[in-house]
Order: sequence, then C-alpha cells, then structure tokens
Amino acid sequence: MPKDVEVMNPYKQPETFEVASQFYHKYYHDEHPRFICFCINPGRFGAGVTGVPFTDPIQLEVHCQIKNELEKKPELSSRFIYEMIQAFGGPKDFYAKFYISAVSPLGYVRNGINLNYYDIMNYKALFESYAVTQIKKQLKFGISTETAFSIGKGENIKFLNWLNNKHQFFQEIIPLPHPRWVMQYRLKRKDTFVKEYVDALNGVL
Repeated sequence: MPKDVEVMNPYKQPETFEVASQFYHKYYHDEHPRFICFCINPGRFGAGVTGVPFTDPIQLEVHCQIKNELEKKPELSSRFIYEMIQAFGGPKDFYAKFYISAVSPLGYVRNGINLNYYDIMNYKALFESYAVTQIKKQLKFGISTETAFSIGKGENIKFLNWLNNKHQFFQEIIPLPHPRWVMQYRLKRKDTFVKEYVDALNGVL
C-alpha cells in the first residue's frame, strides 16, 4: 500500500470478530448453494465495525437480532441494504439465497476518510492476486458460478468484469446501483432502487 493509506482489518478487534462469528453461524452454517454479491470494501461505520458487509451495529441488532456493545452509529448504505432485505422477505430468506462479500474484505482509509480499493494508485496490480485468491476461497462455499452481482455500477463492476474475463469465475456479473449513491443522490427514488434489487435477485432464483 502507498504510505498514506491505512489498512483497516476489523477482524483484529475481539468484539467485532465475536459478533461477525455469530452472524455467519446464524445465517450461513449450512451447505445451501448461494449467489454472491460483491461490494467494494468495508467502511468505517459499517463492515469496518461489525465485520459484516453493509451491516452497521444498529442493523445487526435490530434486524439480525445480534446484540452488541459496538458504537451505534448509523451507516447510509446499511440502511438501504436492510430496507431491501426486508422487501425481499427478511434476513433469514435473503441470506439463505445470497452471500454478500467484498472485492476486498479489508478496508482502507486516507487522512481519516474511507477509501475505495479502486481509488488507490495502480490498484489492478495491487489487488488482482489478492482478489483472485479471496474469490477462489469463497467459491468453495457452494457459490453459484452462473451469476454474480456487483454492488456498484461504476469502477467495481469494471474491475470485476476485468477479473472475470481473465479468470472465468462466473458466466455473468449483474451490476446494481451502489446504496450510498442511492441514499446521497437519489433518495426520493429509493423505493425504485429497492425494487430494482429485489427484481434482479429474484430473477436468478
């Protein structure tokens, strides 16, 4: 990493590791096949705190029924994802069919501000081997190789398509709008984007 980039590994924190373990045992302790949804990387108030993609401590406790003593700061993307999950049928139904991952399970910060992996100079050279290793590990979980989803229609899907063209993981990768973009710039149309998610996800079942 460049010297001005701080790597954030939420799983080094004992409480984060504990609540993340509870989450994964609650929703994924089985051998059911699932479709994978790739977000970008953890942020400071969501997965960077809980270890669970797009899940802040509030959603973890309210919707997933996993009590925690983590600081209850809301995170915009997490709010959208759990509204979508409720529209899909709730966490139990959603997580039985879908697995939310990230291109990078580690987060990045520059000058105290969240940083996306693709905003780091020479990110393709930095992340290709690492991302490929993480994807191969997760495919062993029973992940479908027919269809995957990119949470993000910009640089995230571009990188995933670039990786997929080289390594042939999936037959197709469907892009979905990023929750933060929806919540910051298209809030009045949020319900439309929730429906877009639900329709796309149901479309592969």
